[in-house]
Amino acid sequence: MAEKLSVLIPCQNEARNLRPCVESVRALADEIVVADSGSTDRTREIARSLGCRLIEREYVNSANFKNWAIPQCAHPWVLIVDADERVLPELADEIRAVLAGKPAHDGYRFYRRNFLFGHEVRYSGWQTDDVLRLFRRDLCRYQERRVHADVVIEGGNVGWLRERLVHYTAWTVDQFLAKKVGRYTTWGAEDLWERGQRAGWSELTLRPFLRFFRHYVLRRGFLDGRVGWIMAVMSAFYVFVRFAKLWEMEHGIPQPDPEATRHRRPGE
Repeated sequence: MAEKLSVLIPCQNEARNLRPCVESVRALADEIVVADSGSTDRTREIARSLGCRLIEREYVNSANFKNWAIPQCAHPWVLIVDADERVLPELADEIRAVLAGKPAHDGYRFYRRNFLFGHEVRYSGWQTDDVLRLFRRDLCRYQERRVHADVVIEGGNVGWLRERLVHYTAWTVDQFLAKKVGRYTTWGAEDLWERGQRAGWSELTLRPFLRFFRHYVLRRGFLDGRVGWIMAVMSAFYVFVRFAKLWEMEHGIPQPDPEATRHRRPGE
């Protein structure tokens, strides 16, 4: 008898993405759970109209949110799909085949096909981008990290699937800056601070250059044309901003608040 599967879709303000994401997993899932973290657009309305089970909670960070949502899935196996991702029929068939018998592993990794501004990025380091998203519900937990946390499988019995998950990273530069550079650099800097790392000249100058060199030269981003160049430059900028925020945490001088002392009485 085939193992039953819950598909978990964490999201916030994903009205443009949610419907195609849900439709890509509908034939595969025994239930679809949409975990919403305070959407202000039509995301929740769309989820209900598509027959998804909706759960809601405040968002702290990705790992924290998913660790809350996973135990609420009804079935023994969970597939996490972000709203900006799509499960093509080939990957759905492979997952279905794994769950049809007795799965040999407790979790499965697979690669992603990444798109930036609608263009597929075939090189630039993204060709080896992989994620662990299919796993036994009761044997997994995300790492306690604010950003780029991975799933830890109890016992470490992890296998691989051949087919790739489609990922639409960002459709516009504004989306990329708001999501990747805005939130992720803050969380990344906080993680580094807690691990005792600090930002000096090498982190603010050499690290961004090395990130660009790795993506554009070593990982052959030049073969992706202008998209590869843009991706390498923005990736270097991401590294710079993360370490700039880390430097600010140690050396930044807070802006004075004149209103804080304006109405104080003498001697207070």
